[in-house]
Amino acid sequence: MASTTLSLSSPSISGSTTPCLPHTATTVAYFKPHNRSFSTSLLGKSLSLYRTSRIRPIDAKNAPNGITCQASSVLPSALLFDCDGVLVDTEKDGHRISFNETFEEKELGVTWDVDLYGELLKIGGGKERMTAYFNKVGWPEKAPKDEDERKAFIAGLHKRKTDLFMALIEKQLLPLRPGVAKLIDQALAKGVKVAVCSTSNEKAVSAIVSFLLGSQRAEQMKIFAGDVVPRKKPDPAIYILAANTLGVDPSSCVVVEDSAIGLAAAKAAGMKCIVTKSGYTAEEDFLNADAVFDCIGDPPEERFDLAFCGSLLEKQYVS
Repeated sequence: MASTTLSLSSPSISGSTTPCLPHTATTVAYFKPHNRSFSTSLLGKSLSLYRTSRIRPIDAKNAPNGITCQASSVLPSALLFDCDGVLVDTEKDGHRISFNETFEEKELGVTWDVDLYGELLKIGGGKERMTAYFNKVGWPEKAPKDEDERKAFIAGLHKRKTDLFMALIEKQLLPLRPGVAKLIDQALAKGVKVAVCSTSNEKAVSAIVSFLLGSQRAEQMKIFAGDVVPRKKPDPAIYILAANTLGVDPSSCVVVEDSAIGLAAAKAAGMKCIVTKSGYTAEEDFLNADAVFDCIGDPPEERFDLAFCGSLLEKQYVS
């Protein structure tokens, strides 16, 4: 049976969302063809898609001949989103800028450039990020010497940084990524529980959800963020907490993440995970993901939808 690999050009999307990542070949999920076909609509085209017995993520430019998606009647019990890089590409022009403005206000003589901040993102949590950085390069002269006082110093910096970041969000200077609102609306319409699980400060995450997704959606979504758990991603604690609080089995949840540490957290929690690459994470290792895309996407440049999320939960997908 002949099969197909999708290669897509980067769409140009106007309005309240940012375009998908620039690319020459979209990163997709590869499905091994089986013998029963279905029909669905993807990217505005009619495709014949096939049941599979195994799924693994690959990059389209290195893909063997294979199909990329299938329709499904199965729905997740919960759809869990990371925040930064998934809902909004906040890191480079949001969090990083706010950190630097805080450092400048406090006259610490510290600036995180784009490349350095990309490395620091391997550490989950803003307070943890600053602590690790100062431990490595040396603490500023204005920082206290006592360990407990340093914790309070870091907490103060982080609080100010959060205030500055929230001001950016309230001005709606950082748009939603393509397809985010669409996928959330599909889930809520079908009674699928929706939550955001983030290492970022709870106030910052709440601001993103409220100001960018709107109050009607925000009222139907749970937020798990910041210090709500003692250990941050890649530890699975926040996803386990979300499943327990929502009253769902982790194996029935689908997570949308953008980073390797987020993927590790989701998989360690026993959940399916789709990666939508962001500006800082495009080159990270996502071999353990159930599917990898450059974005969720809005029609006619849609990459996946709620039905696709449900298809990952069908029993015939085994690793």
